[in-house]
Amino acid sequence: MPRRNAALANVAGLGTWAYRTAPRFWKQYSAERRRTVRPAPFRPNPQNWSDRGLFAAWLGHSTVLLKIDGLTILTDPVFSRSVGLSIGPLTLGVKRLVEPALRIPELPRIDLVLLSHAHFDHFDLPSLRRLRNRSTTIVTASKTADLLHCMRFAAVHELAWDERVQLGPATIKAFEVNHWGARMRTDSYRGYNGYIIEAGRYRVLFGGDTAYTTAFRTLKSAHPFDLAIMPVGAYDPWIHYHATPEQSWQMANDAGASRFLPVHHQTFALSREPYLEPIERLMEAAGAEAGRIVLDSIGREFQA
Repeated sequence: MPRRNAALANVAGLGTWAYRTAPRFWKQYSAERRRTVRPAPFRPNPQNWSDRGLFAAWLGHSTVLLKIDGLTILTDPVFSRSVGLSIGPLTLGVKRLVEPALRIPELPRIDLVLLSHAHFDHFDLPSLRRLRNRSTTIVTASKTADLLHCMRFAAVHELAWDERVQLGPATIKAFEVNHWGARMRTDSYRGYNGYIIEAGRYRVLFGGDTAYTTAFRTLKSAHPFDLAIMPVGAYDPWIHYHATPEQSWQMANDAGASRFLPVHHQTFALSREPYLEPIERLMEAAGAEAGRIVLDSIGREFQA
């Protein structure tokens, strides 16, 4: 009953907001529904990835398919056409600009799903329902596992900052980023994480969603990160919640990352910056070291 009451309160709150912003909201919503979604510019081929080495493909937004010495990992999986609050057959939210580079049936078997926080564009319940599998483990932020209560996975691990879990050959450690975790106004208690993935000789950093913070300096060690997956978009006007490309580049350097994979751009219109501005600003910030940026378009793949 408490969960049902909270859901009703959230729907009522959304209805009040929609009423106050109408007709602008409904005009934009109607235009979004009519707009076509472009196909991804590239398609990766993970079937060709071996069981030795580090591989990555950017599928769109913050969804990255990783394979580390045979272990397959999916970050913040979002495959839905729109993300937001679902009311019956409708989703009140934002629609994709570009299709995912792979559909869920085209994915290899996923060993681990990493969920950074409960925002709709990172914690997409329709996608997670389609990914549920008795052989797939979920690692998520503190006080978010209740959102998965009807789904059957091998295990669901909630991690608070500085907590870790061992999953086969991999150690996953959560760390603090500069963001927030509430899915709706009534659940500000939910956590939000970045993650360090260590498997064999490889170290990967998944920054989740974050504004600028000096916390990445504490992640630096004698063993550099082989790859940093970092958000670079949705900063205009949300600079207090999302880092600029220059800030993300700085944070990855602070952490000691040798390669940079930019995400959280080119997929949803979440802010006002032009479509290609994040990647263009990132390349300019990197300057002579732009070769360290491994992927710049949805569907590109990388091998270390």
